[in-house]
Amino acid sequence: MKSQRFVILTMLLAFSALAFAQSHDMQKPAAPKSDAQISFSTMKTLAGEWEGAVTVDPPQPQWKGNDKPLHVTMRVTSRGNAIVHELQEADTPLDPAKYDHPVTMLYMANDQLNLVHYCDAGNRPRMVARKSADGKSIEFDFADISGGTEYGHMHHAVFTSIDANHHSEDWTYMMPGDKPIHAHFDLKRVQ
Repeated sequence: MKSQRFVILTMLLAFSALAFAQSHDMQKPAAPKSDAQISFSTMKTLAGEWEGAVTVDPPQPQWKGNDKPLHVTMRVTSRGNAIVHELQEADTPLDPAKYDHPVTMLYMANDQLNLVHYCDAGNRPRMVARKSADGKSIEFDFADISGGTEYGHMHHAVFTSIDANHHSEDWTYMMPGDKPIHAHFDLKRVQ
């Protein structure tokens, strides 16, 4: 009888310790999110279909008369670990041999929000995010590049949330000779 009481008492103590440990763990405050994690969460809110006007500075002759709006698709993928950003001219078929259709991937690594732009110029610049001083924009600064730069490369990007259905994107492309071209997308949610 004594041994049975001892086993029951031991089991009760073990369960009590386990319950205390679980309740203690539940009371621990969550670690604060880093700026990169907050920025990644903000970028995820942009998932959807977007369309809007494009402004290019300085104006480029090859784009003269091409005033079709831009279409941007953003989706969260890979169990929430990546964001796919695709852009193309609105109302054009997905034909990679004929139309521009660059794809950009955003992901976290080493507590940094990274952007890799799979460019129509055949290269893959990687940029690292930093939160803007006003907290409304997320800026991506050039870090490194894979592939050649003889046709230029994407060098900088800024995403600015205006409201749930409106955001802007600013992309800087470096032409050969380090001549920047700035493109501003004013995008409204269509889905």
